[in-house]
Formats: sequence, structure tokens, C-alpha cells
Amino acid sequence: MTEKHILPSQLFGRVAAPPAKSDAHRGLICACLSRGKATLHPIALSRDIQATIACAEALGAIITYDLTKKTININAENFGLPQKGNNEKITLDCGESGSTLRFFIPIAAALGLNVVFTGEGRLPKRPIGVYEDILPPQGIACKTKGGLPFEISGTLQSGVFTLPGNVSSQFVSGLLMALPMLPQSSEVVLTSPLESEGYVQMTISTLKRFGVKVTKTATGYSIPGGQKYNPCNYEVEGDWSQAAFWLVAGAISGSVTVTGLSKNSLQPDKKIAEILKTYGAAIEFDGDEVTAELSFLQAPDDCKIDVCQIPDLVPILAVLASLSEGKTKITNAQRLRIKESDRLTATARALRALGGLVQENPDGLEISGTEMLKPGKAEGKNDHRIVMATAIAALLCDGKTTVTDSESIEKSYPTFWDEYTRLGGRLEEY
Repeated sequence: MTEKHILPSQLFGRVAAPPAKSDAHRGLICACLSRGKATLHPIALSRDIQATIACAEALGAIITYDLTKKTININAENFGLPQKGNNEKITLDCGESGSTLRFFIPIAAALGLNVVFTGEGRLPKRPIGVYEDILPPQGIACKTKGGLPFEISGTLQSGVFTLPGNVSSQFVSGLLMALPMLPQSSEVVLTSPLESEGYVQMTISTLKRFGVKVTKTATGYSIPGGQKYNPCNYEVEGDWSQAAFWLVAGAISGSVTVTGLSKNSLQPDKKIAEILKTYGAAIEFDGDEVTAELSFLQAPDDCKIDVCQIPDLVPILAVLASLSEGKTKITNAQRLRIKESDRLTATARALRALGGLVQENPDGLEISGTEMLKPGKAEGKNDHRIVMATAIAALLCDGKTTVTDSESIEKSYPTFWDEYTRLGGRLEEY
């Protein structure tokens, strides 16, 4: 466990949004399904992306990384073919990446592969039971003692796949990537409203770029069978989820411009700009750049933020609320209890350790703002978003802040601490 000791400061300057991890997962997998040659650019080798690369390589893809150009080169001519005609098991280690796991399970099933999925951290305990329910009726044998390891065998058959929409949109996205490869058409039927729907829209957009069609219906999605993925060179968007940390930092402490962001992105977390404006933040768009400047921040009257579509923003929204006048209520966040940490509890405890006024509810948080936070030690809980949010909160602590598990940023944003100090963040060295 590593710690960072952070001194109060202000952040000023420009920072390029890192490549969107959510976009890179989808582009990389679709490129492999094309069974051709493709490039992805730009790409950052976070631990989650490395997990997806490792799984793709285990299934026969040849992938190289150009460090200078931040480009992945993919030769997927043999993807999904390593065990055709035999019963050899393949082990896919998904690390701590929920996207990698939930995307590859139906893909491996559609390819008719015998695969054992493993992982580490909290991933073995995160939900995959949806697949255990919907895959066996369509020809897939599943073996598990609960969570991971999770073994599948057989070949997925076309049909109707009925599942809830309030567990994780990643189950839906995984099916939408896999089902077009089956000979006959299929349908995904949702039994409850889809949360994080924007990420499914991202999946459909990525599929379209590779020549694959999916249609939204009144109850879910229709997927024509017998489709082929076409190779293409894929440009990865800038990450609004990570940009949110810098934009909040600019609004509470200085002036930060984040470059490489698309105003028309389908990423749900672009909503951070709109939310900041409602708190009175000075937000300016200029092409692919977004600037947030130090502002007087105040929660709107009767402020309630429903985060069912933007759960990843909760830790940094809690920081924003803690340093804004007034009260904020964050709701529909119960899914955060099954992330890398119990992210609701972890967020509440981290901010309370710094003097924040945070009440934890079963499905969210209630926060009363204050001008400054206090020195303290916050537990990062091996959760990249908790650590990064704490680093931003520490800018307005009136003394030294310590955050544990600082290395967990490697999961999604390996250069976070480098950018933090380059923009003026102060770390106490020992």
C-alpha cells in the first residue's frame, strides 16, 4: 500500500484528456472481432486496458504498442481460432476490469470457446450472475461456485435474451458485441429501465464504425445475425470521466483547460460540465477544449442529482458538493456498492476524514458544503476514483492530506499524479 501526502495548492494550466478507457475497450474488442488488421490511437496502457489486451492475445490476436505514437497495432487474423475443434480450456485473466470480464464472456460463448475467466481484487465478487441466468438456455454450460473463476463451454445460440437493466450496462454491451456474429437474429429484452444507457449507445456507435448494425426497440435491442465486422483504424475519444477531476479542480482552486474532449460525445460523464454550471462554475467550450475557472460555487436550491446514468462521477461530485455552499443530495447510486470498493461508503468516509459533512444513505449521499476541508488521512480503498477525488479535495484542505492506495490510479489513469504535479499540485516527499 502506497500513500501520497498532499499539500494545499491551486491547479493552473492545460491538460490533455487521457484516452477514454470505455471507448478503448470497445474499439479494441471490435477490431479483434474483425479478424483483420487495425490500429487504435491514442491509447493509454492502464491496467484495465492491459487486461483487455491480454485477453485478446490469449484468444489469438497479435497486439503491439508504439509508445511514441501511443498507438496499438492489432493483427486479429487468428482471433478466436486457437481451440477450434478441440476441448482445450483457455484462461482469461481479467485483472480488476469489469468491462473486460463482462464483454468477453458472451464473445467467447459466441465463438464456441471453452474459457475459464479469472480476476483479482473485488472483481471475483462483482455480479456476473446475469450471464449464469441467460446463457444456459442458449447453449452455454456455466460452472461457478459464485463469482470467479467462471467457466463456460458450448456455442451460443441465437434467441431472446431477457435481463434487468439496473445491474450493469456492460452485460448489454457484451451481448450487443457478440450476438451479431451468430447465424440467426437475436433480441435483447430489458425487464427494468437501463442505467448507464449512454455506454450502450457508445457500444452501438462503435459497432457501426465496424459495419455492424443494432436497432433499439421499445423493450431493448434487435440484433440481426450473420453480420461481419469490418477492420478499421479507430480513433479513441478523450475521457470525460477523467476530465471531470480536472474541471472540478479548476472550479474550486484555479483555472484548468482540458483538451481533446468532444462536446458531441456519447459518454454520459460529459454531464459534468452541465452540473458544474448549475453550481455557478465558469465553464467555457472552445472547440475540443473545456476550461473551468475558480468560481463562487453554490448548490442549486433543493439540489438533487440522480446519478443512475452517471455513477462514475459520484466521488468527484461529492468533492464538488463538499466545497460548495448549500446542500446536495446524490441519489440512485446503489450500484456503487459493487465497484472496486463500496464506493458510497468509501467516498463518505474519505471526505469525513477531511472534515466533510457527508451522510451516507442506502442509495446515495447527502452533503453540506464548507469553504475549506481539514487535514486528515483518507483511505483510498484500492479504488482509483476515490484516490483521484481525494487528491482534488486536498487542494482546499488547510493542511496536509494523506491518501492511501495511491497506486490504484494505475487502473484507469496511470499519469494522473504526473499531471497533478505539473499543474501545480504539491506532494510532500519523504
